[in-house]
Amino acid sequence: MATYLPTLKQLQYLVALNDHGHFGRAAESCFVTQSTLSAGIRELETLIGVTLVERTRRVVRFTPLGEQITDKARLILREADELGDMARAAGRPLSGEMRMSVIPTIAPFLLPKILPRLREDYPDLKLFLREEPSAAACEGLHHGRTDCVLLALPYACGEVEIEPLFDDRLFVAFPEGEMTKTQQPVVADDIDETRLLLLEDGHCLKDHALAACNHPELRGQAAMLGTSLHTIVQMVDNGLGVTMLPEMALGSGILEGTRIVVRPLEAERASRRIALVWRRASPRERDFRLLAGVLAKAQ
Repeated sequence: MATYLPTLKQLQYLVALNDHGHFGRAAESCFVTQSTLSAGIRELETLIGVTLVERTRRVVRFTPLGEQITDKARLILREADELGDMARAAGRPLSGEMRMSVIPTIAPFLLPKILPRLREDYPDLKLFLREEPSAAACEGLHHGRTDCVLLALPYACGEVEIEPLFDDRLFVAFPEGEMTKTQQPVVADDIDETRLLLLEDGHCLKDHALAACNHPELRGQAAMLGTSLHTIVQMVDNGLGVTMLPEMALGSGILEGTRIVVRPLEAERASRRIALVWRRASPRERDFRLLAGVLAKAQ
């Protein structure tokens, strides 16, 4: 008796639809037409004899069993990806495709320093980059959408291998003429919490800054939020408040053209640790540790 198994392509379509919640966007992510993706999922449903997706004109809703099968499909696709990883790991170091997520408070400051070096030293490496907040990056890592994540610790990213790279010190940034009585460095008590500008929720740098100030309870005050470090710099330059900036941002010239003054923060947790993380037992561990060595030299 012949046994018919789902294809990887069918499972890929199912996971894409679950991720995007829309047939058109899911099809675009798989580089196929909407009709091809829809037909593939219907074939999968016919094959296993159950309904996975309830289709209406406005909503795509997965059945409870559909959600369970999608979770299993993610694991299967990840294992399939790792088959290719095993083959690449047996070849030349840092070659082939690699997908890396980088958080927004690192990407614009560190990547311009490391990408030219990687292209020169490892021309066979095809590095696909994705900029996203820590939570989305870690979720993508465990779902197999990315191979490794460049982020800042402390941050709970699940069961991962961690290669610390370097510490990135925090500095207090304030408008020229403010905090004139404060000597270097700035202690947390010198900062007026009512004027503290932070990144919006989802950016781990916000939590690092609040922890450094011993004020984790300020997390939810929306009046203090900015969308990016560059936006916050402009707010500070216009006298709207003070903020904290990582040393790598300062070294990349984020304050050029402003009249902002910066001083180092003196606190028990006055820095964040930049690290590369990947899934445990990944067959490309050697590649990730080699990549971490390149990243560590770019500070």
